[in-house]
Amino acid sequence: MSAPVLAERGARVRMTFAGDKAKEALGGLVTNDVVALRTGAGQRAAALTAKGRVIALCRVWDRGSDLLVDCDAAAGPGFVGMIRKFVNPRLAKYADVTATTDCLGVIGDGAAGALAAALGADEATRGAIEALAPMHGLTVGEGEAAAWVTRSDDFDAPAIECIAPPARIAAVREALMAAGARAESPAELDARRIARGLPAWGVEMTDDTIAQEAVLDTLGAISFSKGCYTGQEVVARIHFRGHVNRLLRQLESARPLAAGARVLDAEGNEVGEVRSCAATSPRGPIAIAMLRREVAPDSTVTVRDASTDTAARVRAIA
Repeated sequence: MSAPVLAERGARVRMTFAGDKAKEALGGLVTNDVVALRTGAGQRAAALTAKGRVIALCRVWDRGSDLLVDCDAAAGPGFVGMIRKFVNPRLAKYADVTATTDCLGVIGDGAAGALAAALGADEATRGAIEALAPMHGLTVGEGEAAAWVTRSDDFDAPAIECIAPPARIAAVREALMAAGARAESPAELDARRIARGLPAWGVEMTDDTIAQEAVLDTLGAISFSKGCYTGQEVVARIHFRGHVNRLLRQLESARPLAAGARVLDAEGNEVGEVRSCAATSPRGPIAIAMLRREVAPDSTVTVRDASTDTAARVRAIA
């Protein structure tokens, strides 16, 4: 078994929400059913504008005593601004804890066991960590040393993440490195994200992107049975009565593609553009592109960059 690799995720924006009305307050602003969460469970959820455009794609966990929420650093200002504008702190006490916490991911087949060892967990806690379902978590330790450990679904390989005060994360990082773990570069981690098919705010989606264009429904970030939230009318109308005209798709090719390259169909018509790309992955060079909905998964397209044409296979994001 190869040594696990480390993912530095401290730049992600993190907030907590506490109080009797915390779930209702946050649930009225995001696309998933926060109110239905039970202690230890988590989910993806998006914050949208009134026109259904993406402000942020978040992860939300019910830790029992509070909700913990994080999102891409690039989406942080928009998400925090939305919370400050619409959440009454007297009903739901919220706090930006980005500066007082850190986040470290461990990727690989032995990630859960390696993190448990670095945390000094006993056998029962190690077993609980290894048994975590995707997006579920548990608290390890108490007081200022308490760490939130969650099974991550953000990469193309098994992963576990730990959110805790910076000193605690520093000690965990040191223990993992001493045990043989290596740190991956930002480019390597981004390649894992692209291979997973997870859109990043400011890269594959912006505040001009409709939630379903970014396949946030496919990624489990949208509930179509929950109560009202900002942007729900647009999202529901598309889901029940229509469709979007473009969708994020993965592209697999024999050689690396370039962000911004045009995508052409078999007749030479322009049908989209490459949003992000990675030169290497377990499936070879891979990219995420925004394509016309008529471009079917498993079809072949041509990616044109300057004078270079490259054939690519279209894959649906799941």
